[in-house]
Amino acid sequence: MPKPLAFSLAIVIPAYNEENHLKACLESIATQTVAPDEVIVVDNNSTDRTREIAQSYPFARLLSEKRQGIVYARNRGFNAVKSRFIGRIDSDTILPPDWVERVRDFYSEKTNHKHALTGGGYFYNVRFPRFNGWVQGQVAYRFIRLNLGFYSLWGSNMVLPKSVWHAVKDRTCKRTDIHEDVELGIHLNEMGYKIVYRESLRVGVYARRIWTERDQLRQALKRWPQTMRVHQRKSWWVSSMANALLLGVIIPFGLTVEYFATFTGRR
Repeated sequence: MPKPLAFSLAIVIPAYNEENHLKACLESIATQTVAPDEVIVVDNNSTDRTREIAQSYPFARLLSEKRQGIVYARNRGFNAVKSRFIGRIDSDTILPPDWVERVRDFYSEKTNHKHALTGGGYFYNVRFPRFNGWVQGQVAYRFIRLNLGFYSLWGSNMVLPKSVWHAVKDRTCKRTDIHEDVELGIHLNEMGYKIVYRESLRVGVYARRIWTERDQLRQALKRWPQTMRVHQRKSWWVSSMANALLLGVIIPFGLTVEYFATFTGRR
């Protein structure tokens, strides 16, 4: 009998001007109960201390991507991975200490070797993280599943086998006006790969767009229907209607959160 391949995991972190968040992200990796085999930070033309912070962690490998856009930074990191599985998080993601361990346990099941894995999240700089995490789950996963018919991926908290990435990468779009994580999930589904959502595999993220980048929030929401239209999904209009609702609720909510943000201590 051939010996099973050993588990190995790389964590890829696209980064653009993330000096305020990258340190906490890398610290959460440093305290994992099971260490990842690779940590790759892809600098996407940062003009702040992002590169310096990444270089201060001996376990992190720093790469550069000159083409501006998260899809290019993601692809640069994914293509450089040597490990058997590719984890993808954002620079403001804070992992729970057992995140790598739980990913390893998931892929210890042979039936999961061709599946992608994604998990839940919460905003650590907003009050009531359990509640806001539940809301985030309804929007980022269940609404998209209702719209697409399957769970998609979330760039702040996802893993896929390297073999699956190499099977799908040439199909993916090189566009910056769509959600590259949702778009990747669409291609995985079209090729017959399953995406497993584990709500309890929860990570913390920074809710920056609510009060500091409202124009970016509008642009991010517009990418939902655009992603569906690019892939000729007839339900793109559902996302468009949802955007109108979210823009009418989230931004006013963000103004309220901004007023009370000093109580969180994490602004």
